Amino acid sequence: MDRQSIECTVMFADVVGSTSLYERYGDEAAKSAIDGCIEFMLKIAEKFNGILIKTIGDEIMCRFPDADSAVEAACEINDTMVMPFGAQRLFLTVKIGLHHGEVILDGNDVFGDAVNVAARMAGISKSQQIITTQGTYNVLNTSLQNKAREFDKTTLKGKSEPVTIYDIVWSSNDDRTSVVFATGNITQDSSLELTHNGSSVSLNKDDLPFVIGRSQSADMIVESSLASRTHIKIDYSRGKFVAADTSTNGTYVKLDNGKEVYLRREEMPMSSSGFISPGEKITGEETSLIAFKVS
Repeated sequence: MDRQSIECTVMFADVVGSTSLYERYGDEAAKSAIDGCIEFMLKIAEKFNGILIKTIGDEIMCRFPDADSAVEAACEINDTMVMPFGAQRLFLTVKIGLHHGEVILDGNDVFGDAVNVAARMAGISKSQQIITTQGTYNVLNTSLQNKAREFDKTTLKGKSEPVTIYDIVWSSNDDRTSVVFATGNITQDSSLELTHNGSSVSLNKDDLPFVIGRSQSADMIVESSLASRTHIKIDYSRGKFVAADTSTNGTYVKLDNGKEVYLRREEMPMSSSGFISPGEKITGEETSLIAFKVS
């Protein structure tokens, strides 16, 4: 096939934390889980007329005929990724970046600025996020535009002005919200200490994402009937530790200043110290209580 210019939406979807999977479970178990996840994502992409361009380790690169199809596929991937993968039955998450624009189609491969921008969006994205650009937002239908929330502005190579980027709210529960990033003095070498049932773990940004839940594959296991298998994910973004509720029953947080917060498919930055309770209101007697401290 001759080279030709076409308009399409390029999507990168990357399995989160693959390096730690290999370290924790070994090559065979990790590869089995990642291969299963990739197969799962490709089936959904195909459902929305996506075409696989290539797989790159734990990442897939696809093109879609339009932005609506790409966003719908990305939303369905995140919203239905609730099953374990591979022989070890591991729960995985992905991060997704996409961009709509003109590309050069050469055989089955695509090249051009739109590909580079899509890759950059995937680089910005965190676990369970879908990040896209103003240009993509502009060509979405109204219902999908309503799922998009302005996330940040960033400078892209070759662009003279900052580019506005959007976080697509993929959850079927409409109460999931974007992270609100407060100003603060957290530094790049800050650590987060989590204590549960007398055991503590100290995390820095290189140890994340960190999963808390009832699943035996969670990084911190909480034995509670009210806790989901994957209940809370701790990540690091823009200089902050961020707690994201991914559960059925929600997460209760009590800060050291006495303020109480209830998260349900929501995210919040973590600062100072306090307590986290997966699935039940904090009274001080919960066996599932997790203390946290940022220092």
